[in-house]
Amino acid sequence: MIGELFDPLSELVIDEHYRPHWSQAGAIVFVTFRTKDSIPRSVLERWHREKVEWLESKGVDLRSYDGNFELAVAGLSQEDVNAFRKEFNRKREMCLDECHGRCLLRRSEFAMIVADSLMHFDRERYRMGDFIVMPNHVHLLVAFRTSEQMRRQFNSWLHWTATKINRAVGSSGHFWQQEPFDHLVRSNEQYAYLRDYIRDNPKKANLSPGEYYYRRAD
Repeated sequence: MIGELFDPLSELVIDEHYRPHWSQAGAIVFVTFRTKDSIPRSVLERWHREKVEWLESKGVDLRSYDGNFELAVAGLSQEDVNAFRKEFNRKREMCLDECHGRCLLRRSEFAMIVADSLMHFDRERYRMGDFIVMPNHVHLLVAFRTSEQMRRQFNSWLHWTATKINRAVGSSGHFWQQEPFDHLVRSNEQYAYLRDYIRDNPKKANLSPGEYYYRRAD
């Protein structure tokens, strides 16, 4: 594997203000980042209402947590936490695979900007695993030596690729949604599942060769 599995007994950095939010030195992290226009506002608003209703069904008032879903969910049983994440992660992934937005990453020259950026410091600053560049989002597996390296690198990836692509299309402003989804890999089975998930993503989105960029790590 490209790194270590998440160790619940080792130091863990949780930061609500930086991305990825959860990090552990040496641990493999699965990250999804998406273009800003990949999920319609109406869909995000509907999911917000559904999340509030879901929490209310468990006796949780989101207002007590200043609107922070992560804090509200953290107080639930592990079974409910898993159910909440499974339900809304599934909705997010299904929506991304519908390919909303401009889908600029469908163009090979833009997909290569992202792929080249991800690989640029491989084995120097991090160990890059499998990744896929879809028309409006990216999935990847990666491991860093330190939490600080992870934070700096993700900022660098998003800024550099956004600048290059915006310049090429004559645009400006945010290209990426600024809150990626991240998950520390917890078992060999989960690692294998995520590798297969990345590989099979184009099939779920009904994409043809040339509409995505896939990299399988050695």
